[in-house]
Amino acid sequence: MVKVYIALGANLQQPVAQLDSAVQALAGLALPGSLRVSPYYASRPMGDVVQPDYVNAVASLDTELAPLALLDALQAIENHQGRLRQERWGPRTLDLDLLLYGDEEFSLPRLTVPHYGMRERSFVLIPLWDLAPELVLPDKTRLETLIGPQMRAELQRLVPED
Repeated sequence: MVKVYIALGANLQQPVAQLDSAVQALAGLALPGSLRVSPYYASRPMGDVVQPDYVNAVASLDTELAPLALLDALQAIENHQGRLRQERWGPRTLDLDLLLYGDEEFSLPRLTVPHYGMRERSFVLIPLWDLAPELVLPDKTRLETLIGPQMRAELQRLVPED
């Protein structure tokens, strides 16, 4: 069993509903009672592609899946929800990125863990902090040291409707 952290993002076809559906699918990969999900946040898109804002979150779960089997399962969830890989940093129905796989560090042709861009992305670090404020990354960096006021200002926390 290993604890993993997965970033969720969507900006097409009702992004909140896309994340809700992804969370339900992630429950099928999680050991019973282990799935936790951060609050959802609105964020501006990366890159130069004109597109709608994103809705982002982070999920944590315990799983028995090996890294590449987990990657395959995450990509199957994306595909099931209509993900098309047409443009780097382009709009998408769903993006699931494996951020952390326990305390492991590795670089495979299809997968690098920790996720290569997570240290610079407020839409990853803030929801990750919501779940695990005391988290220490595999290189011994404390998560809280990566988050500054500018990062917090970049996101808008979404309040669920009653």
